[in-house]
Amino acid sequence: MSARATAEQPVMRDAVTEEQLVLAQRMARQLDPMKQLPVTQAVDPATLNHPQDLLSQSDLLCFDGIATLVPKHAILHIPEAYAQRLKITPAAHIVGWADFFAANRGWITTVEISRVQAEGKELIAEDSRKLLAKSHNLVVATYQGGPISLLAPQAPPSTKSTEPIKP
Repeated sequence: MSARATAEQPVMRDAVTEEQLVLAQRMARQLDPMKQLPVTQAVDPATLNHPQDLLSQSDLLCFDGIATLVPKHAILHIPEAYAQRLKITPAAHIVGWADFFAANRGWITTVEISRVQAEGKELIAEDSRKLLAKSHNLVVATYQGGPISLLAPQAPPSTKSTEPIKP
């Protein structure tokens, strides 16, 4: 049997011409809704309060020739005896938090806090805060084992009604 006798004839369709493609593209450009939007003059929020460098956002801990960086506001209590350990020495070798903490567990205490506490939406328990203030060790806030900033507590939302008083 021959291929022509058994095969169906293909369906012929009109192909789009180049002229039709150019016309469709031109219409799409003219009807572009983005061109109708006004140009904003507002400041780009991504450029506001952009930190200058890592050191400006960090506190340094240095002792016995090794140093590490922790986020600002992660150190909750600094006894006077350890205040000089917040300055880096010229020959110090920078290591990660885990290595630094493992080598200096004798004078550093960590307090595990929740993410909600780190955001300042919830306070650390009163008894914990009293113990921190009395501690003879440097106290660092941690979240899942790593140092984290503890933001200042946020003011609770006002419970007063926002509706005007009717006379």
